[in-house]
Amino acid sequence: MSTVNQERLLQVLLAPQISEKATYVADKFGQVVFKVVPDATKPEIKAAVEALFKVNVKSVQVLNVKSKVKRTGRIMGRRKGWKKAFVRLESGQEINFVAGE
Repeated sequence: MSTVNQERLLQVLLAPQISEKATYVADKFGQVVFKVVPDATKPEIKAAVEALFKVNVKSVQVLNVKSKVKRTGRIMGRRKGWKKAFVRLESGQEINFVAGE
């Protein structure tokens, strides 16, 4: 995967998404959920996860989270939309984010 440069791979993943749904899909389907840059592609996300965490990625599913309209008093505003990636790892592999030991 030499077509994707290394600097771009370091910028693709923004943060792991920790939620009840993320924990559920991690247990049931062996997937890890990441917040990614809006213009990231599936091959870029796969290459970034494999390079950063040294695991084998089986598949990647992406989801665009739509922005929400929020209101503070009379002022209407809009939250930013973002992109979520569900990364399925090969069986027997896992990413541990709390590896502080």
